[in-house]
Amino acid sequence: MHVTENVGESLEVKEAKVKEIIKTEGLFEVETDANEKFLTKTVLIAAGSGRRKLEAKNADALEHKGLTYCASCDGPLFADQDVVVIGGGNAGFESAAQLLAYCKSVTLLHRSNEFKADAITVERVLKNPKMKAIKNVDILEVKGEKFVEGLVYKDKDTGEERELKVSGIFVEIGQIPNTDFAKKIVPLDELGRIKINPLNQKTEIPGIWAAGDCTNVLYHQNNIAAGDAVRALEDIYLAIHTK
Repeated sequence: MHVTENVGESLEVKEAKVKEIIKTEGLFEVETDANEKFLTKTVLIAAGSGRRKLEAKNADALEHKGLTYCASCDGPLFADQDVVVIGGGNAGFESAAQLLAYCKSVTLLHRSNEFKADAITVERVLKNPKMKAIKNVDILEVKGEKFVEGLVYKDKDTGEERELKVSGIFVEIGQIPNTDFAKKIVPLDELGRIKINPLNQKTEIPGIWAAGDCTNVLYHQNNIAAGDAVRALEDIYLAIHTK
């Protein structure tokens, strides 16, 4: 994480991991893991999130070698190929919809019997003749040496193990927001994301703004996060200079 500090007419940027933010007398105290403390009038939290990793044999070894966590970023690399999407929420079905535009086929694998995605989204995506969905499965292994060649899954109803030959695996099983250090000072939603006002990125605590994947906005992408941060900075500037 970055901690910025104004020093006279200059701006200093420090690499540090923030441990905690504490409200003091009219200010905030930001403490890092190096036991440094910074006092500030305003705070912008843009800590992002981490992808929930696929726990299956060989998954870590083939990450970025056919196994990916971003259909928007890597999908076009798999044009005219057979791919799998792992997940059953809106993110999974939206990734599948993107991939259907250029992939030969898309198979969605979900661990439960019921999809979490909106019914209208599920219906729309499954109408595509190149699309197939398989529910109630466990992913056991990612196959391949240098690159993904397939995966093995278990049908939880029958106990049968099956192998799918695919060139790409797109994992959409959730994100983990990096908000542990802020949970004592700003309200979080049920997923641990910081609650914000989308008009200006303000949290429910005056003086603290948040932007990007650590917040409870609907969509999470790099360009959206960057725009949210710009909106927050505009509002912080107005807050500082109108007092």
